[in-house]
Amino acid sequence: METSPPALRIRQLVKVFTRPAVDCIDLTIARGEFYALLGPNGAGKTTTLRMISGLLLPDRGSIEVFGVNVVAQPRQAKELIAWLPDEPLLYDKLTAAEYLEFIAGLWGMDVRRAEHNAEELLRRLDLWQHRHERCEGFSRGMKQKAALAGALLHEPQLLMLDEPLTGLDATIAREVKDLLLERARGGCTIILTTHIMEVAERLVDRIGIIQRGRIVAEGTLEELRAQAGRSNATLEDLFLRLVAQPTSLS
Repeated sequence: METSPPALRIRQLVKVFTRPAVDCIDLTIARGEFYALLGPNGAGKTTTLRMISGLLLPDRGSIEVFGVNVVAQPRQAKELIAWLPDEPLLYDKLTAAEYLEFIAGLWGMDVRRAEHNAEELLRRLDLWQHRHERCEGFSRGMKQKAALAGALLHEPQLLMLDEPLTGLDATIAREVKDLLLERARGGCTIILTTHIMEVAERLVDRIGIIQRGRIVAEGTLEELRAQAGRSNATLEDLFLRLVAQPTSLS
C-alpha cells in the first residue's frame, strides 16, 4: 500500500558561502511532528530553513515538502509553508488588521476565511483590541505576535520558526508556546530553532543538533540521553557536550 510522503525530506543538502554552511544534511520530519533544530550561532540552522522555504537555492541536494520538490516546484511548495524569521518583516504604516488583510491577499485567500482566521488569531494572541493600531507603535512582543498571526493565517501545513521567543516577556512567550502546541496537536508540522533549551525540552517531539553544517545527533530527549549514557541529563547538558565534541555520540 502506498504511504504518504513525510512533511519534510532532505537528502545530501549542501550550501557553501566562504565555507560550507550546510554540509550534506539528511533529514526527515514526519507529518504532525514538532521538531527542534538546535545549534550554536553559525551552525547552519537559518541557512537550512531558508533553503526549505525556497528563499535560498541549495548548491546540491534535494528538498521535498509533502512530496513536492522545493526547487523544481517552488510555488506549490510555498503554498504549504510558513516561515517566520528571527526578525519578522512588518509594514509599519499598516494596522494589524490591514497587515493580515494584505497577507491574505498575497495568498489569494477567500475573504470570509481570511476574516475568520484573522479574528481568531488576533483574539488568541491578545491583539484584537490593537487591531486598528499601526504596527510601528507595537512593542517587540506585539510585533512578534502579529508576524506569527500572519504566518498562521493561511493554515500552513509546515510552519518554520527561527528564534520565535527571543525578546519576549514571560507572559507573551507563554501565549506563543500554547498556540504552537495547539497547532501541533491539530496536525501542523513545526520546525523550531531556539537557544532556550528549556523550551525545546518541554515542547518538541524530536530534536536535531547541528554543528558546522552537519547533524551530529538526533532523536527524542530520551534517545539522546541513552546515546550519551546519561539518563538524567538535561537537554542543555547534552547540547553543550555535543557542541564541544560533535562526533562524540556517533
